[in-house]
This record gives sequence, C-alpha cells and structure tokens, in this order.
Amino acid sequence: MKIVFFSAKPYDREFFESCNKHYDFELEFWETHLGPHIADAIKVGTDAVCVFVNDKLTADVIAILAQKGVKVIALRCAGFNNVELDAAKQYGIRVCRVPAYSPQAVAEHAVAMLLTLNRKTHKAYNRVREQNFSLSGLMGFNLFGKTVGVIGTGKIGAAFCKIMLGFGCTVLASDPFVSKSLQSAGVKYLPFHEVIKEADIISLHCPLTPENHYLIGSNSLSTMKKGVTLINTSRGGLINTREVIEALKTGQLAALGIDVYEQEEQLFFKDLSGSIIGDDDIQRLISFPNVLVTGHQAFFTQEALAEIAASTLKTVKMLLEDNVEEIVSDAILV
Repeated sequence: MKIVFFSAKPYDREFFESCNKHYDFELEFWETHLGPHIADAIKVGTDAVCVFVNDKLTADVIAILAQKGVKVIALRCAGFNNVELDAAKQYGIRVCRVPAYSPQAVAEHAVAMLLTLNRKTHKAYNRVREQNFSLSGLMGFNLFGKTVGVIGTGKIGAAFCKIMLGFGCTVLASDPFVSKSLQSAGVKYLPFHEVIKEADIISLHCPLTPENHYLIGSNSLSTMKKGVTLINTSRGGLINTREVIEALKTGQLAALGIDVYEQEEQLFFKDLSGSIIGDDDIQRLISFPNVLVTGHQAFFTQEALAEIAASTLKTVKMLLEDNVEEIVSDAILV
C-alpha cells in the first residue's frame, strides 16, 4: 500500500519512516504542497495521500485523486478547513485527521508566547548579548490574579485552562459544549461577548469554521478591555489582521502573539531570509515591538510528531482494510 506525502519536511520523513517499521507502507515524500498544479502528477495506484495545513484539497483536486484511485486523504493535523469534505464524500474518498496528537504541545506554546510578550524575555536576551543590562522597557505584570478568556475548550483549550489555573488566574471560557471537569476545576463558562469583555488575556483554541471567520475584528475588539493581550495558536482566519493592526496602533491591544496567519501558506515552513516578502500585513506585524510571530511551530515537539505519525499510519491502515472499529471516532471526517 502506497502513501504519498505532500508539504513534506525532513522531520516528517524521520518520524514517519521510523513509525512505518510497524506497517511496511510504501512511502513517498514530496516537498511541494498539494494543489491543482501537482495533483495530476500522482501516479495511478497511490492508495492514500497525506497532507498538512497548507495543502489545498479543492473539489477539482479531489476529483483528480479519485481518478488516480486514491482511497484515503490523511491530514497529519487536527484542522480540516482546507479540504472540501462534500467532494470527498461524493467521490467515495475517506478523510481522516489526527484530532489530538499532543494538546499539551500547543497549549504550552501559547503559554510560552504569553510569557515572552509579558516579561519581554526575547528583548532581554538580545540586550544582554550586547552587554546591555538595563531594565528600562522590560516591565511586565503578574499573571497571578489576572482574568484569562479561553475561546474553545477542546483538548488544547482544556490543557491551556489547566495551566492558567495553575498560575492562579481566573479562567473564563466560551464553547458550545461545557466541560463539567473544567467547571469543577474552577473554569467559568460565559457567552463569547462576556468572556472577551472581562478578560485581561484572551487565547484562541477553536477550529476555523464559516461561522467564526474573523471572530476577532473591529466589533469584538471594541468590546474588550483596553490593553488586552491576544494569543492565537489555532487558525489564522479567526482574526482580521488589518483590524487587529489598527487595535495595536491605538493601544486597544497591548500585545499580540500569533503562531498562525491567514496567508501563512505563502510564508510558513519556508526559508525566506533572502527574499523580499510582498505581504504588507505580516511585515507590519513584525515591525511592532509588542507582537510575537512564530511560524506554526506550536505543535512542533518530539512527542507530538511521534503521535502524529503513529496515529496517521494506524488510521490509514484501518481505513484501507475497511476496519474502522479501532479508530477514534473523531479521527474520521468522511
């Protein structure tokens, strides 16, 4: 059985080849992303394609995959907004994902971004390297006693809530599904507009859907406290970048940490250090001293990559063998 990987990096090859010792798939790794430009190059007889966040599985691409005999589309991530699920269903192609590879990895990265922005450790590091030990401009605030708003309390959001409770924060949450265990731990559930109104810090941990596209924009920003800190490790389309830039200019947002960006497929996972980047919005964000941007690395831990490889190969094997009993239910999308 053959799996073709798209948007493949050296670390993908390392972890999937190591895990494949238990399965003996034929693995083929392509650096290019999957889209209309390359789909027709897939050879007939490919059983599955394994894709990542920047791959674009439109209806046209899925139609070509069906012609090639592809039976499974495996996302080695949790999000699936880049796949036309209706088209996959129409052509009888199964779609699976990794719903919970390492919630702690992403939650811990969100906390790292928050701490870095607050205590300005990135600036202190650069100063000391230049033998500047001045503390001017490095003042932060105690997290203890602050109100943290968590939007989305799935596995990642829940992990983030628990960490913030450990810091002694008041944690407010918004989610269509209330977690009784989080409530018992001290998390208070409120409607979205009330959470963002009360919070000193807001962290996004929800999937991107048509309903919550630009969840954070001028309207929601205007209801927040002046000087709020916003962290996004979920999906770039949750925030309206240009309206967030305006909020940074006015001080409505005191700090912004993003590991995702709406136009990230043109930027992230690439070395563009010798290039002129034409995206004015990302250039503007990078220029702000109170903005921290990381390139979709929140998932990037040894434990997460090992779990992604193990979960993906197991699910693909079960789907190709038409044996879904052992698959976690929310891993199968179609």
